[in-house]
Amino acid sequence: MADQELHPSIPSCLHLLSALLSMEPTDSLIALARVCGGGLVTEEVQRFVWDHCIAKDAGKLHAPYLKKFLKKLISEVELNHGDVLDELYELYAHFMASLKDSDFEKGNARVFKCISFLFPDGCSKLSSCPKSRKLMAPLQCSLNMLEGDTGCSVWPSSLFLSECILSFPELFSNKSCFEVGSGVGLVGICLAHVKASKVILSDGDLSTLANMKVNLGLNHFSVETDMSETTEDPNMVKCLHMPWESVSESELQNLKPDIILGADVIYDPVCLPHLVRILAFLLNPKKLYPEKGSGNHLGLSLESKCTDGKVNGTHQGSAGNGDKFQAFLPKRTENSATNAGLKKGSMAFIATVIRKIETFNKFCALLDSANLTIKDLTDSLRPFNLLPHMHSYDRTGVRLFAISCK
Repeated sequence: MADQELHPSIPSCLHLLSALLSMEPTDSLIALARVCGGGLVTEEVQRFVWDHCIAKDAGKLHAPYLKKFLKKLISEVELNHGDVLDELYELYAHFMASLKDSDFEKGNARVFKCISFLFPDGCSKLSSCPKSRKLMAPLQCSLNMLEGDTGCSVWPSSLFLSECILSFPELFSNKSCFEVGSGVGLVGICLAHVKASKVILSDGDLSTLANMKVNLGLNHFSVETDMSETTEDPNMVKCLHMPWESVSESELQNLKPDIILGADVIYDPVCLPHLVRILAFLLNPKKLYPEKGSGNHLGLSLESKCTDGKVNGTHQGSAGNGDKFQAFLPKRTENSATNAGLKKGSMAFIATVIRKIETFNKFCALLDSANLTIKDLTDSLRPFNLLPHMHSYDRTGVRLFAISCK
């Protein structure tokens, strides 16, 4: 590898470039650089980094992040008694003179990342797979994931749900899809890519919603905020301000989704009754949910619903495949209109990291009281690994659940 000219067409080089654009931790970048050089960060690897990773995208990369990477890269080369490219030294010296270490995380700073979905061999026949076998989604994100700007961060469950959409495009194409808590809009971008018939994104935070619209524009999609407007434009995505606690039934009734999606939306126990109210209204065509419910008002039992690896009696980790998932989908009927104007057979997909089992159990109990059922599909709907370069993304901690009417 070290003796040949390095180019993004080489998988290891593509992984390094994609990792840098997605702002992976610098230790991950160095590990990928070693792979490119056969174990060492050689002069050829440095030249590739400069020509393809920095010189072409220097204006797009977050300068404090690039400074941190260059420091790590130079230290790695010098540690192995190698020669550092003059261009890398000069750029690092420029950053040393112009940037402070505290500039890396200043306030609610927004940065541009690019999430690259890399389709492996065997995916060329997927309708979601571009000819280049690479789908790039530029995003404006927040650096401060845990300091009040969570809606503008890229969360693992969002990455997992995006991989599912791109791995199983036939489940979402030509479907009306609605996402709760859309954050940066990555899931919606993937839904639009696989040609969902309608993509409706929502968030309760106005600054997050504004950032989401920026990201849709970066990915060449048009934005519509009026639900009453109908359009045949395949590049149109609807964005709605939707606080869960105050959204009305009339607003929900206009959505009529075939599929509801959510990524990391069940972490806050206070919000769960409001979320379940929305899911129940959209999924249950026979029984409307109270306008503004809470656990106490509904008399919901909050006893544990997830014990010994089971969710509502369904074993987690059961073997399966996409065909088993198809069999699980509710049957649709031709004449399915109801007094709520909804379709039978609507389905919700919730991807989440279960951080506190008590919170998840409360969510399951609320679903049960709302006449909804939950099933773990994590092992029966395994997506392709489309993000092999993102070492910080731990897909093993993400669970995928399907929610439907009993």
